[in-house]
Amino acid sequence: MNAVFDSKAFVAALPRRPGVYRMFDRAHELLYVGKARSLKDRVGSYFTAGTVSPKVQALVHQIADIEVTVTHSETEALLLEYNLIKAHRPRFNVVLRDDKSYPYILLGARHPFPRLSLYRGARVVGARCFGPFPSSTAVRETLNQLQKLFQIRNCRDSFFAHRSRPCLQHQIGRCSAPCVGLIDPQAYAQDVEAAVKVLEGRSQEVNQLLTQRMRQAAERQEYERAAQVRDQLAALREIQAQQVVTAEQERDVDVFEIAGEPGEYAVSAMLVRGGRNLGTTSSFLRAVFAEPQEALSSFLMQYYAQHETPAEVLVGQRLEDAGALAEALGKCVGHAVTVRCPTRGIAARWVHLAHENAEQALRMRRARRQGMEEMLGALATELELPAAPARVECFDISHTGGEGTVASCVVFGSDGPLKKEYRRFNITGITPGDDYGALRQALKRRYTRVRDAEIPTPDLLLIDGGRGQIEGVHAELDALGLGSIVLVGVAKGPDRRPGQERLYRYGEHGARILGAHSPASRVIQRIRDEAHRFAITGHRRRRARRYTESVLESIPGLGPAKRRALLTHFGGLQGVLRAGMADLQQVQGLGAALARTLYDHLHPGS
Repeated sequence: MNAVFDSKAFVAALPRRPGVYRMFDRAHELLYVGKARSLKDRVGSYFTAGTVSPKVQALVHQIADIEVTVTHSETEALLLEYNLIKAHRPRFNVVLRDDKSYPYILLGARHPFPRLSLYRGARVVGARCFGPFPSSTAVRETLNQLQKLFQIRNCRDSFFAHRSRPCLQHQIGRCSAPCVGLIDPQAYAQDVEAAVKVLEGRSQEVNQLLTQRMRQAAERQEYERAAQVRDQLAALREIQAQQVVTAEQERDVDVFEIAGEPGEYAVSAMLVRGGRNLGTTSSFLRAVFAEPQEALSSFLMQYYAQHETPAEVLVGQRLEDAGALAEALGKCVGHAVTVRCPTRGIAARWVHLAHENAEQALRMRRARRQGMEEMLGALATELELPAAPARVECFDISHTGGEGTVASCVVFGSDGPLKKEYRRFNITGITPGDDYGALRQALKRRYTRVRDAEIPTPDLLLIDGGRGQIEGVHAELDALGLGSIVLVGVAKGPDRRPGQERLYRYGEHGARILGAHSPASRVIQRIRDEAHRFAITGHRRRRARRYTESVLESIPGLGPAKRRALLTHFGGLQGVLRAGMADLQQVQGLGAALARTLYDHLHPGS
């Protein structure tokens, strides 16, 4: 422990009050943020001889200062702890790294015939979101069932606006073709209402509603409509019968369980909507010394900062701060929240299922890591490195005839691809087709940040290219003071087939040829192919964006705001090209004169 910091005197001065403590090292870098019901007891536990684990001692030895904030309640301390972790992301805290954007089902409300679609992102004003769902697959399966049941359209508004006859979806019985008037708005609205009730878990109400509609249609002697509703009712009951995990009562619940040990945890989140299990998804925590209960509690605060909180949250661990956590979540969302650890009934079975999924996710992650570590170890042997590289970066260039040049940088570690650290660089100011210049520009922009310690230094840098590329790249690295990074060029073989790659390490004269099926060759191929995929995807997007902008930018009076309004209204450039004069005038801010100019420009000679 640092002799400068007098822990005994510091702890003696602390109150037995709830609050938050912040631990700093000699450079005053924040190491850890924690909350406590009693600051004196909690902070003092770190410095009790013989009762602290080695992992906690690793933290304590770095402590040079501690700051505390006394709060009125444990709930207030929990909220303050969350805000500080979110703002500073201390390296010893549980930080939700694998935070995903969960998919929803979006129901548009501004269209007379609204559609249901998969959606990710911020809430849309004037629309309704249902979810979240554990995966896009679960959303698509749900949409598929709803389209079979209620024949609600799934096409984009721009497609809908330009139909003159029913599409294939209508022919296969998955759309009632409102685009060509084969269903009136009132009947379509009834189908949408029923679909919404199903999404809200009110399936029994839908059964009663459909039964009532079927009888009313029969009484009016509308036998075709009655038969259609009868088929909907039968299909809905069949889907309900296929549900495996069903609650005694319809309710919305989130279920969480944690597996693993300090340093590597997997948390499984199971979403239950309307009493039905929609599936699970897993996140992984790198909690250095947090016990499972502490790690799960911290995870929940960060998870619900990004997702809606249901009235009931089930956990597989008895959390000491469950009451404070429930109160904090309730304050954030504006309704009462219950956090509990069930011991019997279907709730306990849900927790058990979440636990099995968490353990399975951890086993699969470890298996993938072991395979990646073996391949990286083999690569270290082939390249005569002192140890397996813990961080590998790879660059590639993509363009079409020198236009729209994009450089990609992908990052791999022992866990495989680190996609949050991928970067693309739009290359400008070089001679078209100058791959050497593009690489030098990308490397300079990337490794200026490495030099400034903003991002970690890789143990191995791969370049898609041969000796010429690595010579130019090394000169740029050397100018930044990073010439010691192991630099290897990956050149394609004579037949450009996988397994024939030649490796050119900077400073060596010959090329290394790996065996086609060796572990080192497989990892090189995987990293290089990922860099190529990431580069070409970025290039295609840039090229498409430039084409769209170039067509519309040449039209006088059509500024950036109006171009965006056009593309949004028609769903892209193809929708704009198909639009007629009357359609163009409906775009806000366009006007008749500008619509005529735009139409004449897009349709010369018409």
